[in-house]
Amino acid sequence: MTARTLALVAVLAIAAGGGWLSRGWFEDAQRLTALEAAQAATSQALARESVIAGVVEARLATLDANQRVIDRGVIREIQKPIYRRVCLEPDAVRLLNDAAAGRAPDSADAADALPADAAGAG
Repeated sequence: MTARTLALVAVLAIAAGGGWLSRGWFEDAQRLTALEAAQAATSQALARESVIAGVVEARLATLDANQRVIDRGVIREIQKPIYRRVCLEPDAVRLLNDAAAGRAPDSADAADALPADAAGAG
């Protein structure tokens, strides 16, 4: 082998090694760009969703407060003695109390409550 052939082989090896190295740098730069774009999109989505979550939490906090006020008002009206037997008959109040307690109404009372034509219709 001559010196010229050896020099040519060395130049080709250096060129191939340089090309391989620069191709690796290029691919790494592309991967880095893709990663940065994905991270930017993720951070933008998280920021947008956190703003939406803040708005929803603020709205839920106001709704929760309104619901508590309504519940308290209903409880106060039921506890007033004027409302206990004015609107409903004592039998209806007893049926409502039984339903609230989870008890089934008496079968004799339920049969007496149906009109005569309703019993034969079934």
